[in-house]
Amino acid sequence: MKPSLSDFIPMREEIVMTAQRAYQEGLMAATSGNLSCFDEKSGYIAITPSGMDYSIMKPDDIVIIDLDGNVIDGIHKPSSEWKMHAEIYRHLPQHHAIVHTHSPSATAYAVLRREIPCVLVEMLLFLGGSIEVAEYAAQGSAAVGTNCLPILSRKPACLLANHGVVTVGDTLAQAYTNSVYVEDSAKIVQLAMSTGCPIPAILDKEGSKPYHE
Repeated sequence: MKPSLSDFIPMREEIVMTAQRAYQEGLMAATSGNLSCFDEKSGYIAITPSGMDYSIMKPDDIVIIDLDGNVIDGIHKPSSEWKMHAEIYRHLPQHHAIVHTHSPSATAYAVLRREIPCVLVEMLLFLGGSIEVAEYAAQGSAAVGTNCLPILSRKPACLLANHGVVTVGDTLAQAYTNSVYVEDSAKIVQLAMSTGCPIPAILDKEGSKPYHE
């Protein structure tokens, strides 16, 4: 039995709260980026709308779609990157939330198509090590998601070549925390490189898998 749309109210509220927090903290500018959650029972995705100002976004603006992009409920078009979200949920069902940002420092590495080296303990614990770059794909295409799969099957974050950052998690809070650590790591590596050569962190057995408090 499909759940009632009223069951999605808390999910919609959390997406708006998280999106506005990301906007306020500079992880997304204007209408860039998108967030979603996946309801495994129904197979539906709750996702931010296309081209909407985060500062005025309300829970009713969040769009409910299926994995084929059909709108189940909502007054707006879903994010133009809905295909990326659907591809990740379809092939990596262990993930139930996605945060896609254009955070400046991390995206600088993405446009260079350069991996962010693992230099922090937090990167070992939360991100599984270095932040790798997925192959380029045209924005809005399913290939954006497909190209992420080899990395996101092993780690909860990756860079999108010439595009931005995508992070995943079992919860939206977890995926958001991952996105914060990606941007923080990029900033620290950039600062370190301005005065010297960053020394990679040593991967040990305790830090070989992502960890969340």
